[in-house]
Amino acid sequence: MRAARGACARMSEPAHTVNGMSTSRADQLSLWDVPDWVRLVGVFDLETTGVDVTTDRIVTAHVGLLDASGRALRARDWLADPGVEIPEGASAIHGITTAHARANGRPAREVVAEAVEAVRGLLDAGIPVVAYNAPFDFSLLKYESLRHGIVPIEDPSPVIDPLVVDKAYDRWRKGKRTLEVVAAHYAVRLDAAHEASADAVAAGRVAQALAERFAPWLPDTADELHTRQIAWARAQAASLTDYFIQIGRLDPDDRVDGRWPIR
Repeated sequence: MRAARGACARMSEPAHTVNGMSTSRADQLSLWDVPDWVRLVGVFDLETTGVDVTTDRIVTAHVGLLDASGRALRARDWLADPGVEIPEGASAIHGITTAHARANGRPAREVVAEAVEAVRGLLDAGIPVVAYNAPFDFSLLKYESLRHGIVPIEDPSPVIDPLVVDKAYDRWRKGKRTLEVVAAHYAVRLDAAHEASADAVAAGRVAQALAERFAPWLPDTADELHTRQIAWARAQAASLTDYFIQIGRLDPDDRVDGRWPIR
């Protein structure tokens, strides 16, 4: 069970309250005050042929397990031959060319099946899986599963998405919210951005850093945090929709998809 925190109050709207509060109480918290889920977290990341979750393909995947210190206890990496050309733009990001994937990658169906099994195993064990911008990775994995006749993970839970949590608890911080930028903000090292294993591990450590930073306001369980993220993601998408309409990036009838953690 989580250690008692005395009179430390819960906040229903962390984004506003946390930014405006004195941090003296939070600074007094020790490691054992963080939620229990930080002691063992799964991590999951994909690098792909593009950003369309319904049509693009997996190129590399990583599923791992971190302890409370962020040390990797278990790790699996895959390189797939996606069966399609990898666009130069995608190769420029993750470094995998079509020729390399064809020469060294395993059949896509095998990679997808094993990645699904690894992620499902963590979730079935009740271990929260951290994925940065979770709807991208979980949705793309779902559509790859359907493409290859593999039973998909339809409703992953519990999932922790540092992008959603960071926006909820530090809403007004200026600047980008890419994994590289957010990792640097929380002093998490990321040496090889857009490499699946490096991104997955960094995202897991960012989630743990968020748990330490905002321990007084986080729910006690990963399941409760999962539920809250559904609402936070929906609200964040609505806010982004309003902004995009104001600047002319979206038509008034368009909406940013706020479904989380899978679409």
